Amino acid sequence: MEKARQTRDPRFDGRFFVGVRTTGVYCRPICPVRIPKRDNVEFYTTAAAATAAGYRPCLRCRPEAAPGTPAWNGTATTVVRALRLIEQGALDEASLESFAERLGVTSRHLRRLFMRHVGATPSVVAQTRRLQLAKKLVDETGLPLTELALAAGYGSVRRFNDHFRSIYGRSPRDLRRRQGRKEQAGLTLSLSYRAPYDLEGVMSFLSARAIPGVESVDDGCYRRTVLIDGVPGHLLIWHRPDSDQFLCRIETAGSASLIGVTDRVRRLFDLDAMPDEISGGLAADPGLKPLVNQCPGIRVPGTWDPFEVAVRAIVGQQVSVAGATTIMGRLAARLGTVSDSGLLFPTPAQLAQLVPEDLPMPRSRAMAIRTLAEHIRDGQMDFGDDPQTLRASLLAIHGIGEWTAQYIIMRACDDPDAFPINDLVLLKMARQYLDVSDHASLSTRSEHWRPWRAYACVHLWRAASRASSSQRLPGQG
Repeated sequence: MEKARQTRDPRFDGRFFVGVRTTGVYCRPICPVRIPKRDNVEFYTTAAAATAAGYRPCLRCRPEAAPGTPAWNGTATTVVRALRLIEQGALDEASLESFAERLGVTSRHLRRLFMRHVGATPSVVAQTRRLQLAKKLVDETGLPLTELALAAGYGSVRRFNDHFRSIYGRSPRDLRRRQGRKEQAGLTLSLSYRAPYDLEGVMSFLSARAIPGVESVDDGCYRRTVLIDGVPGHLLIWHRPDSDQFLCRIETAGSASLIGVTDRVRRLFDLDAMPDEISGGLAADPGLKPLVNQCPGIRVPGTWDPFEVAVRAIVGQQVSVAGATTIMGRLAARLGTVSDSGLLFPTPAQLAQLVPEDLPMPRSRAMAIRTLAEHIRDGQMDFGDDPQTLRASLLAIHGIGEWTAQYIIMRACDDPDAFPINDLVLLKMARQYLDVSDHASLSTRSEHWRPWRAYACVHLWRAASRASSSQRLPGQG
């Protein structure tokens, strides 16, 4: 950490924070201020841990603007799941006791796990996450402070002002005034990532799978209709030229809470990945090394809506990418909801009522979709479960096999080690680049890629796309 701090290495931005004893401030390792002496600093793996230690965020380098750290970077399954739920706002309304009960542990044990792996309690992590979003909204938007407080997940403006003042030593209004911010309409946020980034690959992947009427990719801009706190809205996401940032435009009719929106966008574009670490691990395989060198910033595209991608995985069984996209469009047009913001993909409650014979697919797949929808609607399945629990729940549904389950886990749970071993294109590219003959030998070879098998999979899919850009190959979902 000390070497990264001294060199201001951007690869470590967001992976640790530096508390400066002489100023009481914590910074990103890339902070442009004069580097403090080693004896005057302490290192923290998370912003929440630095906050819990009594440090306040630096106004110069803005810790809230740093790239995130993947939840799976922790070592405890319970902590990983809890962090994902906190990012979605699960602790904004619930008590710590009910939150812990949802995770199947006691609140005391959960606190102990968080202190060991994160350096702060779940409540402090949730408060830090809420404050970080509020600070971004103060700095980057003209949103009125009353709406801003609600959008950041605070129950009241007074609570927001008190928390902000206790951490920053000044009110949000004073900070905005000092920075010369004008309170004007508009809500566009910047989202940082660690370079390099395979922008072309991610946009091509999302474009080929965009559900007609619901989402699209045009001129490098991803657009889609969303539902935020029951309010229809629209998202526009594009890359800021000559930077390591995406811009996200959020358009809603009301003051919806945005606490989970940025997290979902980050997971959709895999913005928290650590490309150097991933590339280093995969390049150790001589067969993969040329692919890694060709595309060092590979990402695993996620999803805005886990249920939506799960339906797509079932639809995409033994169907080309283009064919699955067409069917998803018909499904959305027939059973989705038309709003002022555009077409919304059907909810689990809506698809639980479908008549299998009405869908343009084999009855077994339609039944699998309906069963999946019923399980999600009734709370029998949760995409917030750990990957192995979710896999078992998915495989228990007739019509869902290993490929489908792994594809869902890869994109809906951002599991870096998910691996759809039975994928036809994957095997074809593995035969060409890795000299493997069948799925069994590919499975054995892939053991050396852990925990980055999902990224290896995307590298092989990317190679197939480069080899035949005009051909829509089956088996890629």
